[in-house]
Amino acid sequence: MAEKHLNEKDPPGKNNFIHLQIEKDIAEGRNQGRVHTRFPPEPNGYLHIGHAKSICLNFGTAEKYGGKCNLRFDDTNPSKEETEYVESIQEDVRWLGFDWGDRLFYASDYFDKLFEFAIRLIKNGKAYVDDQDAETISSQKGTPTRPGFESPHRNRSIDENLDLFLKMKEGAFSEGERVLRAKIDMASPNMHMRDPIIYRIMKSPHHRTGDKWCIYPMYDFAHGQCDYWEGITHSICTLEFEVHRPLYDWFIDQLQETGYRPRQIEFARLNLSYTVMSKRKLMELVKDGHVNGWDDPRMPTISALRRRGYTPQAIRNFAEKIGVTKVDGMIDVLLLEHSVREHLNKTAQRVMGVLNPLKVVITNYPEGQEEEMDAVNNPEDENMGMRKVPFSRELYIERDDFMEDPPRKFFRLAPGREVRLRYAYFITCVNVVKDENGRVTELHCTYDPASKGGNSPDGRKVKATLHWVSVKHAVKAEVRLYDRLFTDEDPLGHKDVDFKEFMNPDSLKVLPECYIEPFVKGAKPLSHFQFERLGYFNIDPDSTGGKLVFNRTVRLRDTWAKQQKR
Repeated sequence: MAEKHLNEKDPPGKNNFIHLQIEKDIAEGRNQGRVHTRFPPEPNGYLHIGHAKSICLNFGTAEKYGGKCNLRFDDTNPSKEETEYVESIQEDVRWLGFDWGDRLFYASDYFDKLFEFAIRLIKNGKAYVDDQDAETISSQKGTPTRPGFESPHRNRSIDENLDLFLKMKEGAFSEGERVLRAKIDMASPNMHMRDPIIYRIMKSPHHRTGDKWCIYPMYDFAHGQCDYWEGITHSICTLEFEVHRPLYDWFIDQLQETGYRPRQIEFARLNLSYTVMSKRKLMELVKDGHVNGWDDPRMPTISALRRRGYTPQAIRNFAEKIGVTKVDGMIDVLLLEHSVREHLNKTAQRVMGVLNPLKVVITNYPEGQEEEMDAVNNPEDENMGMRKVPFSRELYIERDDFMEDPPRKFFRLAPGREVRLRYAYFITCVNVVKDENGRVTELHCTYDPASKGGNSPDGRKVKATLHWVSVKHAVKAEVRLYDRLFTDEDPLGHKDVDFKEFMNPDSLKVLPECYIEPFVKGAKPLSHFQFERLGYFNIDPDSTGGKLVFNRTVRLRDTWAKQQKR
């Protein structure tokens, strides 16, 4: 059976211990050789890049082995869940390129079955109602080296437990007044096996079931059972759930009615440098106004990465490169940025844009004359063809491309110096115009008509090629230069220091008056471009009513490390 699943071009289990275990299960005929995974997010916030790794792993594993992957919302805590999050999660999964088909589920789909299973545990003497509060229960659990103490309510009769549990369901008690606990082993070396709480009272309306329930199952109680009822074969979880696995298996043992059973496998979650991956901390940034919402392009959420201009393929490539391990570690954000550059370099439309404009007048170019220069759309893909770039007497260049008194290694434009204009002509600076404060406002240059296309007719060399935009044809735009949100590699790794102390004050710079070549007219939001010599940019959804807004997705090359050493 294994042969029909394995891709011969991809060696079995290459760099992926999870795939090695799955291939062993297939070879042994476990669960009839099926591979059925699931992605089970909580609808209490927006997904981030760490969730993207899990999405790629679960859906990608199912694809690799000809199996299926479900999308199932773990909606067992109605006080924190919203339909907004459900919709955003579905959008994120689809955007990454995955499809769950007709297998969209919710833990709330199983509330009736979970309640019936809890009744069965009570009747089998394996669950009881406890009147103690959460703090008392926690204190009685002991420590990893010291056994816990049994609850005084642990040995209630089955009939009394059934009566109390039904009253819990009917709303007879207030929140925190009673819980339902599994009766396992208060001396177990695994703290999660010491009579864990499996139902609590929560008098909050649910986003799907309304006011039908006032008791809700705990994640550990719902998760494995949902896996079982959906036919999941491999429940792939992050490493913190490794100590929960004996409890996962215990519940399956109580439920099991056939030879089939799901298997939990754990992997290390993604920790990314210069980034916060805690959903609670991200919520804090949003609610306290440190960022402009969940999709602020400085955030690590998938919706923010999409808005910033990251591509689904780049994120999938990144997930593939980092692989999966059993050891927690920190992944350098440079690898993610490299994956984005690598993909955009092959796919992004090239254009010229000037972010800090300085006007250039070509004094010997005929007034009123215009012409079009041939420009390459993407040198990495000849199928993208060519475009026409308008040229005229007055241009914008980058202010940083001119120095009146340049140092020895500055090769760009300066008085008396000749440079090449990309796709156009050689020009020489002959005069500098300044305002009353001595600031350069305009350059007067001459051009060599014989150098059209940027080629020298006599073989002379110039050491710099500049990008430019025709003043008459330029499209005005606002450009937002996004950078890392934190200046510290591990903002949460400092005791007694608020992670917000490490927020980067230069994480966003807004340039209100930039000029782009007219090719960008009519481009749709989220369209990708490489501004030649400057970096990769995309059109922000804020581009409405004739206003054009670009986000910097990523620089052409990494300069962060150099900046940090200064």
